[in-house]
Amino acid sequence: MLKVNDKIALVVCSNGKNIEDKARLENLKDILVEMGLVPIFTKYIYKDKYGRGSSPQFRAEELISFYKNNEIKAIFDISGGDIANEILEYLDYDVIKENYKPFFGYSDLTTVLNALVSKTDNINYLYQILNIIENEEIRTSFENTFLKNKNSLFDVNWKFLQGIKIEGEVIGGNIRCFLKLTGTEYFPEVENKVLFIEGLGTSIEGLLTHLAQLKHLGVFDKISGLLIGTFTKIEKEFSVDEIFEIVKSYVPSSLPIAKTQEVGHAKDSKALKLGEKINIKNELIA
Repeated sequence: MLKVNDKIALVVCSNGKNIEDKARLENLKDILVEMGLVPIFTKYIYKDKYGRGSSPQFRAEELISFYKNNEIKAIFDISGGDIANEILEYLDYDVIKENYKPFFGYSDLTTVLNALVSKTDNINYLYQILNIIENEEIRTSFENTFLKNKNSLFDVNWKFLQGIKIEGEVIGGNIRCFLKLTGTEYFPEVENKVLFIEGLGTSIEGLLTHLAQLKHLGVFDKISGLLIGTFTKIEKEFSVDEIFEIVKSYVPSSLPIAKTQEVGHAKDSKALKLGEKINIKNELIA
């Protein structure tokens, strides 16, 4: 996907970073340069009194400028939080579609990722580049995937909880943030799609209300499969079997469901392609 000397943009579409993060971001820059990449940081990194790096208009314009820049080969968002959906109405989706670059983000960037998939039909990626700071193993996996054309970060292990096969184009991400798109033009078509859900601070009550909302929207009756990532807070108190029992009460018994411990908010989380078809089978049965 990338090669040595490629320029990559690092943007902040959601909450601005704390000034205390400056040393960490310098570390990220050094790691990327050591890999042979050329990181270009957005002008709008650190938060103002409202928690923004800048206004939604300026953040959107900055993002579009990176799409227009032919020297930029990929765009990685280094933020998360609550306000990424502010920029959606200011993005020029025709420009983005005509100047496709892979966009990477996670958590609150679920809103941007699914809007991009919905509006451009292009593949984008649920992944947080900041994870490469944490340890050498994660860094090596990143380098192997993006600079050596290996499949490390995309090789996700799934365990079937219901059904034997899941096939379809993947949408979704953080469940709370995905539901911010409800009722807007940015909410993706769900018919015959595969929905992925995960959460960081989601409580068990939060999961119940999110699942209920998805059911009320008719999503579970339309999708072809459900993929469940990690629910960090919930999984400290509840087992996978208990989570499945909850999920089952909201979805049709015919809907295939698979779970992974490898995609979510963990520092060693792998990447998931949104907007691309997935085809997985229950190997234990097959």
